[in-house]
Amino acid sequence: MAIPVLPDRAAGVQLHVTSLPGGRLGEPARDFVRWLAAAGQSVWQVLPLTVPDAHGSPYASPSAFATWPGLLEHPDAPVGDDEVQEFAEENAYWAGSWTAYGGDLADQVRFDREWRALRSFAADHGVRVLGDVPIYVAAGSADVATWPELFRHDAVAGVPPDAFTDTGQLWGNPLYDWTAMAADGYRWWVERLRRSLALHDLVRVDHFRAFAAFWAVPADHETAEHGSWQPGPGRAVFDAASAELGPLPVVAEDLGVIDAPVEALRDALGFPGMAVLQFGFDPDSDDGTHEPHNLRPDQVVYTGTHDNDTVVGWWDTLPERRRHKVERAWAAAGIDDPDPAWAMIRLAHHAPCALAMVQAQDVLSLGGEARMNTPGSVATWSWRLEPGMLTDDLARRLREVSEESGRVH
Repeated sequence: MAIPVLPDRAAGVQLHVTSLPGGRLGEPARDFVRWLAAAGQSVWQVLPLTVPDAHGSPYASPSAFATWPGLLEHPDAPVGDDEVQEFAEENAYWAGSWTAYGGDLADQVRFDREWRALRSFAADHGVRVLGDVPIYVAAGSADVATWPELFRHDAVAGVPPDAFTDTGQLWGNPLYDWTAMAADGYRWWVERLRRSLALHDLVRVDHFRAFAAFWAVPADHETAEHGSWQPGPGRAVFDAASAELGPLPVVAEDLGVIDAPVEALRDALGFPGMAVLQFGFDPDSDDGTHEPHNLRPDQVVYTGTHDNDTVVGWWDTLPERRRHKVERAWAAAGIDDPDPAWAMIRLAHHAPCALAMVQAQDVLSLGGEARMNTPGSVATWSWRLEPGMLTDDLARRLREVSEESGRVH
């Protein structure tokens, strides 16, 4: 299965803009694009470009639409009144909500100007940008303030108890009132996807399973275990968006509690799902969807996502039985690399999946100290490259792996 805007088989690296040297756009971003091109990579995956919260998380932003001026190379660049007016007209659905919230449209113009130039530079080097659409918005955000009728106030978001948490995860985000959203043809979501696809070549939709069914926790509860599954809108949101925007280059983040209705919705929409190698290798079962032998062409395979440890950090804490199963998978794939990070990179690249993604930290064989995020912890989101870390030798090594697996075009 080919992913729209990408070759039939492609490869890429995930690195958020804040993890570039200096933590913002400019020459470090262009250097990274040059490095990706030299390494034979077609995709640069970033995290949400929205304003982060006080802890640095871009998944709890005060706006689902506005970008973060903290990423700008030239935050004081001159902006003309005509440019601001044009931007306000082109983004009329949400621009007023952002200014009412205290945001500055001149900053949005500056960001769009710099980001468009970088996107053009990347395209000239054969690199496409994969963005991220968080499923929910933050409580107290401009979105809830502007469109309170589109959100529920009796329950909040979370996930049920699982093998990792006895009480589930209480995210606390406002849930969507899907009946109210349907009444105006899901306009908020259509405009959100319009904005996301104006900024990126393709996007990952976070927590895709919520479109089939979502976990709703009563708003006064302190833990998530007494929530309930409630029906989502199904494909109606995406049908409304594709009717205006055309075919949607969307990757469905189908991780977590995935059942047949979620799989059916994903497949009906033709969206590739995700597989994360670190979630495979159960020593007691070969049935898991993340096991290397169960991977499919209609997936994006990851060594790990921003929520995972680095491969080296994962490997260092892996129980012996799982480690042995990993080693058997490497042997079955003909991989003989003493570096666990590069062995997993090779395993991902040789998978049948349409797109193979690796963390920059894994290219560098870094340990757990370089982890981007630990879910449930606020001491994250701060890892950053040092200048010169991604060397020409590493580019050549990654290119060789990608060429061997038919992912360089």
